[in-house]
Amino acid sequence: MTKRPGYRLHDDKIQRYRGVILVISIPLLLIGFVLFVMPSGEESVERYAITHRKVPPNLSSGKSYAVIFDAGSSGSRVHVYCFDRNLDLVHIGKELELFEQIKPGLSAYAANPREAAESLLTLLDKAESVVPKELRSSTPVRVGATAGLRALEGDTPDRILNAVKELLKYRSSLKSDPQGVTVLDGMQEGAYQWVTINYLLGNLGQDYSETVGVVDLGGGSVQMAYAISDEAAAKAPGASPGEDAYVSKMYLRGRTYNLYVHSYLHYGLLAARAEILKVSGKSGSPCILSGYEGSYNYGGVAFDASSSSAGSNMNDCRRQAQQALKVNESTCTHMKCTFGGVWNGGGGDGQKNLFVASFFFDRAAEAGFIDPNQPVAQVSASDFEDAAKRACQTSLKDAKSTYSHVDEANLPYLCMDLVYQFTLLVDGFAVDPWQKITLVKKVKYQNAYVEAAWPLGSAIEAAHFDWKLDEITGMGVFRLPGFLSR
Repeated sequence: MTKRPGYRLHDDKIQRYRGVILVISIPLLLIGFVLFVMPSGEESVERYAITHRKVPPNLSSGKSYAVIFDAGSSGSRVHVYCFDRNLDLVHIGKELELFEQIKPGLSAYAANPREAAESLLTLLDKAESVVPKELRSSTPVRVGATAGLRALEGDTPDRILNAVKELLKYRSSLKSDPQGVTVLDGMQEGAYQWVTINYLLGNLGQDYSETVGVVDLGGGSVQMAYAISDEAAAKAPGASPGEDAYVSKMYLRGRTYNLYVHSYLHYGLLAARAEILKVSGKSGSPCILSGYEGSYNYGGVAFDASSSSAGSNMNDCRRQAQQALKVNESTCTHMKCTFGGVWNGGGGDGQKNLFVASFFFDRAAEAGFIDPNQPVAQVSASDFEDAAKRACQTSLKDAKSTYSHVDEANLPYLCMDLVYQFTLLVDGFAVDPWQKITLVKKVKYQNAYVEAAWPLGSAIEAAHFDWKLDEITGMGVFRLPGFLSR
C-alpha cells in the first residue's frame, strides 16, 4: 500500500516532537495510575498506608486493645480496653471494659517474688481471653504498681517486678515491654486518673476551666490533680529535692494543659491508719471502736490498735488525724499550702468541680449515706463528718449489725476512716465542708459504665496512634505517642 504524502508529513511531525510528548505523557500516566490504585477519602489513604507499612498491622481492623494491671496495696486488678481509630472506647461484649480483681496485692508476697507474679495468672488468662488471637501479639500489656510496692524497703520491689516481667515474657501472648512493668510514681498515677475521668466526661479538648479536678484516695497514697492556668503554672515553685515537679504539660485532644499533680505517700487510707496509730501510741486509740483489742499490720510493722478505755470519740480522733497530717506543724514556704508544706496549685477554675474517687466512695457506701448501687453521688465533706459522728458513737458489737456491709476486718477502723476522710478534705485540702463534691465509682460513657480508675489513662497512652494527614505529601502517617506528653 502506497502512503499518501500527508502520512509522510504526519510521521515527520511525530518524530520531531517525540521527546516533548514523552516528557508530558509519562508523568500524566503515573499520576493516573496512582489515582487508580488509591481510592479517594481518608479511609482509603489509611488503607494505602497500612498496605505500605505506614501503620501498624493491628490497626487494619480499626481496633486496638490495651491490657493494664493495677497492682495496688489492697489488691491487684486488670482492665482491658478496646479503642477505635478515633480513640473512642468500643464494647467488649456488653461492657466497655473487662474488669477483674483479686486480693491480696503484690506487696503481700514480699518474701516470695515468684509467688507475687503468679498471683496475676488468673487475671492474665481472663485478659487474654477477650483479646482476639490475631491482635494479641500487638496488644500492649502494662503493670503499674502503686503505693503498696513503693512502701516496701530495699530491693524487694525490684525483685517482685522482675518476676512479673519474666511471667509476661514466658507465659503471655501479649506484647510486653520490660519498661511497661514499673512502680508508678505518684505524679503518673494522679495524671492518669485525671485523664481517665475527664476523658469519660468528654472534657478533653475543652478549655482547662471546663475540666474537673480529681482527688484519688488509694490504700497507700492520695493524689490531687487539676488543670491550672498559664499564669498559675508560671508561678509554680520548684519541687523539693527528690520530689516530682508540681506541674507537667500534657497535650490532649489538640489542646495543651498545665496539670498540677501531687501525691502524698503514707496518706492513703490504709497507710493513714498507721500514721494515726503512731500518734496514739500504746495508750489506746480514740479512733478505734470500743470493744476492740488487737493490732494493725501495715508495711510489715504491727501497731497497737486497741480502743481507749473511754471508747471512740470523734473530736479526739480528729485531733490525732490532724497531727498525723501535720496540718498545724509544717511551715508553708509558698503562697498557699495543703498539708506537710506542699504547694496547693493555686486553685482556680480547674479545681472548682471535684471528683473524689476510690476509698472515699467505698466508705461512703458502707457507712450508708450514699446508694452503693449508684456509681455517682453528690455529697459534701460534712456528710463524712456526720457519718463519723454516728460511727464513733457505736461499739464494735453494735456495729456488726448497724454496718452489715462493712468487711469484718475494717469494722474496728470505721470511725477512724470516716474521721480521716473528713479531716483530709477539710483540713488537708481546704475543701469547704458544705461544698458539693462528686463521689465516683464509675462514669457513664456512651451507653455503659467504666471504672473511674487510673488504668484507662495509661491505656490511652499505650494504645494511642494519632492520625495525621501530611499537608505536603498527602501520605497517611501515625504518631506515637502524642496523646500524653510530659
